[in-house]
Amino acid sequence: MIEEREIARRRGRGAPERILAAATSLFEAQGITATGMEQVASRAPVSKRTLYLHFPTKDQLVVAYLRHLVETGRTMEGVLDRQDLSPRQRLLELFTVPDSGDGPLRGCPFIDAAAEFPDPDSAVHAYTRQQKQRFTERVIDQVRQLGAVHPVVLGEQLAILADGVASRSMVFNDPACAAHGRTAAAALLDAATA
Repeated sequence: MIEEREIARRRGRGAPERILAAATSLFEAQGITATGMEQVASRAPVSKRTLYLHFPTKDQLVVAYLRHLVETGRTMEGVLDRQDLSPRQRLLELFTVPDSGDGPLRGCPFIDAAAEFPDPDSAVHAYTRQQKQRFTERVIDQVRQLGAVHPVVLGEQLAILADGVASRSMVFNDPACAAHGRTAAAALLDAATA
């Protein structure tokens, strides 16, 4: 009996990480709605039973995926943690669209998730709203460090601009959209800190 438990424990070790890695890869390649739980289980590879043991619903898996992106700094706000940049440089770096390799630009994963889970009361939508508010607060903090006259207003404007750049870059599959956003952000920063 002990030996069977040990074998079962060893097989289960790492399953949540494999599931999350598979979900991340699939969600980023084809979107959340287009990705089925069976696909995730197959890519992990784990049984559907194991998948549902760790993530009983797709909503829970999506929230775990988004949380993982935040924890690993794989979101646009990750640049706000860079200590090698000044607050102004960090803010302007928000307008650099990451290289997507051969795949299409996916934009902001939180905007994507909110669009795919439009019910504002759903767990996924609620988590995206929370993260977008957190992002805005972090932008406001950077603006405060610059001594801007109205940091909350400017922070909101920059957050909206960053979200717009992420969305337009995805829609047009063109990272060059970021250059326009960066120019607008620089003008806003110059006007608020002059």
